[in-house]
Amino acid sequence: MVALLGICGSLRKSSLNRALLDAVRETLPAHARMSMVDDLNLPIFNNDLEDPPAVVQLKAAIARADGVVFAVPEYNYSIPGGLKNAIDWVSRPPQHSPMRGKPIGMVGAATGMSGTIRAQTHLRQMLLFSDSPCLSQPEVLIPRAHERFDAQGRLTDPSTHTLLEKFGVAMVAFVERHRAAS
Repeated sequence: MVALLGICGSLRKSSLNRALLDAVRETLPAHARMSMVDDLNLPIFNNDLEDPPAVVQLKAAIARADGVVFAVPEYNYSIPGGLKNAIDWVSRPPQHSPMRGKPIGMVGAATGMSGTIRAQTHLRQMLLFSDSPCLSQPEVLIPRAHERFDAQGRLTDPSTHTLLEKFGVAMVAFVERHRAAS
């Protein structure tokens, strides 16, 4: 069994990226499961502070997972501040970060045409710090996402469903390769 952890960069409960992450979970291969982080509402990172309980829980969830899938919204051509803040917390101290060497997958949905490409590029750059390997293909950059989900947040677009199935197979294989190499 491959245990993945889904982390949505949007704090909105009804965000398209949350719906995309739910769709990823539903399209995973049978031998994979994905639990979700429900809240990234963390205090602003301060290295002078001990990890607050919410950060301890997030670090433990990442440590238990075989891999992490980030749903990455794009705000002002980058990732949301809350996601950056969470990464700052979980990447410290560097030598003990649960992100160190953790296989990462990224997906993103946007109402515009960019499909979160700039945000995902920034996140990849940030993950260099924790030496977190990132799945390269298939890229899941969903443009015009509001046309692909219904009002309840369920995926309705067949081509996106097929892409997510391919992503799930690739992500699980990526995690298994890293697990075998460890």
